[in-house]
Formats: sequence, structure tokens, C-alpha cells
Amino acid sequence: MPERNVTVNRKARHDYEILETYEAGLVLTGPEVKSVRQGKVSLAEAYAKVNKGELWLYNMHIAPYDPVLQRNYDPRQPRKLLMHRREIDRLMGLTQQRGLTLIPLRVYFNERGYAKVELGLARGKRKVDRRREIIEREMKREVDRALRGKRNL
Repeated sequence: MPERNVTVNRKARHDYEILETYEAGLVLTGPEVKSVRQGKVSLAEAYAKVNKGELWLYNMHIAPYDPVLQRNYDPRQPRKLLMHRREIDRLMGLTQQRGLTLIPLRVYFNERGYAKVELGLARGKRKVDRRREIIEREMKREVDRALRGKRNL
């Protein structure tokens, strides 16, 4: 079974400069897994944080699974992430020391069928950085158009 993306946080790469990426397991209940398989997940405003030596994902919205009537279910409840202790300790040091943050980039199911989250160690972009990125992208497009036009002659 190939790796299958459930959702991708496109806005994260626009708002943040991604320095490193990590893979973490996602602890879910049965109905949550079924809802994730249906793609009813939103990563907007989601972030990860180390709390008491454990890695948690906050503000990820998983819509309730309709066939199961489950009481007291909060779609935005914090969800535990699974990583090796050394990785968690390293991330804790980086996020506290340098002002970096952990942003979920995508949720997917791996080859074995486990729900995973790709986390990015990110630094927020300033408005100047975003403008420079747009200018560079437009310049690259113009160069590509010019080169494409010369090939046709």
C-alpha cells in the first residue's frame, strides 16, 4: 500500500521558512481514524508543542465521524504525537532557545497504514521575505518565458 496524503498545509510554506522536517506518529481513537481516512482534517492554525516531555499537536480539527454518535468529543482536542525521546528533547531545546516553532505540514498514512504527521521546524517569514520570494518567482517565470520563446524560433 503506497503512502497516501490526507491533507497538506499549503499556507505553512507561505508563512514560514521550513528549516527541518520530522515524522511523528499520531495517536487517534477509532472514529477519529475513520474520519481522517475520509479526509475530514484541517491543519489551519495547528501547531505542535513539547509539554512535560511529550509532544502534542494543538488546534488540528478532525470532524466527528458521522456513523458513530460519540459524546463529549472535541474536534480540536490536543492529540499526542509519537517520536523518539532524543528527537523530542532536541526539538524542545530548539523551540525554546531560538524562537522556532513546530508546524504540521501534512497528515498521511504510511505504507503500513499508520497515521503520520510531517512536522516542520519553522521560523516565521517577515513581510519583506515574502515580497522578495514573489519577486524572485516572477523573475524566474519571465526568464523561462523568454527562453521558451527563443526555442520556438
